[in-house]
Parts: sequence; structure tokens; C-alpha cells
Amino acid sequence: MAVTLTEKAAEHVQKFLTKRGKGIGIRVGVKTSGCSGMAYALEFADAAESEDNVFESYGIKVIVDPKSLVYIDGTDIDFVKEGLNSGFKFTNPNEKESCGCGKSFHV
Repeated sequence: MAVTLTEKAAEHVQKFLTKRGKGIGIRVGVKTSGCSGMAYALEFADAAESEDNVFESYGIKVIVDPKSLVYIDGTDIDFVKEGLNSGFKFTNPNEKESCGCGKSFHV
């Protein structure tokens, strides 16, 4: 399986990478946080480590460390606008429940 971006999410990341002037893609992972136990972590990536899993969606590299991949394998990341808010939406088939605010999840 893999961690993928929708076309809209890839376009959004590409705009920020261009504006930033460097980077090969994004690093996606999980961290312990929130009321449900884990939260998604997303940051720009300038390089991949040898142990990283590297996937590609619409020309954007999606880099995931092995420990995080266990929790987010199969996740699709979209960029959505809802009213005045916009951001990345994670569709994770491993997710069993999430908190009411949508900031954390449990597998």
C-alpha cells in the first residue's frame, strides 16, 4: 500500500514548495497527541533518510518513516476548503475513532 495525495493536495504542496524555493516533497507521520492518542504530523521534506518509505503522487514525494507507516498505511490526503477554513484532510482506513475536534485519532 502507500500514503497518497489527491491531485488537489499535490497542487497545494507544489505551490508551497515553489514559494519556499526548495524541497522534494512532504514528510507525513504521527505523533502522540490529543484526546484520542495520535495526531498527524506534516512538514516539508528536503531529503529522505535511507529507512524512509517514499511514495509519489502527482509528482510530489510523500515520505513516511517506518514507525508511522504502521498507523497510516493506505491513507489518502486531500486539501479541502470548508467555509472560511482550509486544510489537509486525512482519510485513513486504519482509523478506528477520532476526537470530536478532528485533531487526533486512534487505531
